[in-house]
Amino acid sequence: MMKKIFTKEVRIAFVGIAALVLLFLGMEFLKGLSVFSNDNEYYITFKDISGLSASNPIFADGYQVGVVKGISYNFDTNDDIVVCFSVDKNLRIPQGTSAEIVSDLMGNVKMNLLLANNPRERVNPGDTIIGAINSGNLGRLAAMIPDVEKLLPKLDSILSSLNSLLADPSLRHTLHNVEDVSANLKTSSVELNGLMVSLNQNVPTVLTRTNNVLANAERISANMAELDLAKTMAEVDQTITNIRQLTEQLNNKNGTLGLLMNDPQLYNNMNRTMKSADSLLNNLREHPNRYVHFSVFGKKE
Repeated sequence: MMKKIFTKEVRIAFVGIAALVLLFLGMEFLKGLSVFSNDNEYYITFKDISGLSASNPIFADGYQVGVVKGISYNFDTNDDIVVCFSVDKNLRIPQGTSAEIVSDLMGNVKMNLLLANNPRERVNPGDTIIGAINSGNLGRLAAMIPDVEKLLPKLDSILSSLNSLLADPSLRHTLHNVEDVSANLKTSSVELNGLMVSLNQNVPTVLTRTNNVLANAERISANMAELDLAKTMAEVDQTITNIRQLTEQLNNKNGTLGLLMNDPQLYNNMNRTMKSADSLLNNLREHPNRYVHFSVFGKKE
């Protein structure tokens, strides 16, 4: 009887069913889903899922904590897209957590859970959290495109003006002059370097002389400090007083010096006396025998 039950057809059916079960389990495994797992399921609503599909990974703080299990779209109302995902049952999702969809440059899509800092309240399995799109660098680049389009006409105008400027002969002449100026500056720099070398060689001598001058100035200052300025000024005052007295005596007509300086008669008498003395000396020089007599043998009449 048992042999009749397990006929060839029944065995083939069992093998087919087992193959289908294994195929299903294999497909689920390849998708990252676990059929016999007891992960917690949650839901996220999106306005745009940006290519998200089932079996896409879900990360929290950079670590994969689950996968997308399914996506449902309400074709009647065109409302939010609901994404069902499962995460490890040991993961506690705080209340206020949100999710974002991220696409990289290679087109790979993943979802990140932005865990909130709420240690007291948590999202229960089966609840729904809010999702959003993180466009990343591509989104920022796309947002810049309108501004770039506005800049293109201005950039074209700038390039046209630049081409006109480069085609102007005066620019080449100016560049040639700049080259000449650069050569002159190079020559001046060489001469300046030579001058600096000369100055560096002469600076020690100048400093030595300056130090000597400063030392002499210090010695002069010390000598002046040692002088008795009060005594010197007193002597100067006394000298000025004597000069004043001498001047008064010269101006006084009653004194001898005043008479000599102011009496014309005395001057005339002295002048005549000097003339008489000069005439006498001339006569004595011309006729000395009139005034001096020498005789060896006695006086001669």
